[in-house]
Amino acid sequence: MSVAKVTEITSTSTKSFEDAVDNGVERANKTLKNITSAWVADQSVSVEGGKVSAYNVRLKVTFVLD
Repeated sequence: MSVAKVTEITSTSTKSFEDAVDNGVERANKTLKNITSAWVADQSVSVEGGKVSAYNVRLKVTFVLD
C-alpha cells in the first residue's frame, strides 16, 4: 500500500503557461521525491503597460511518501 501527499506550489514564466508548469515541476522535483502527477489549479497573467509580462500557475503536485 502506498500513501501519497499533495502540495500546492506557484510558478511563473515570462514565456508561456506551459513553461511556467515545466519550471514548477522541475523545481518541485529538486525537493520532493517520487512525484507522480501535477495539475493546474489556477492560471493568471501579470500585465505591465497593457501587455502580458508574466504567466502564473498554481500547481497541485502529488508525490508518493517513502
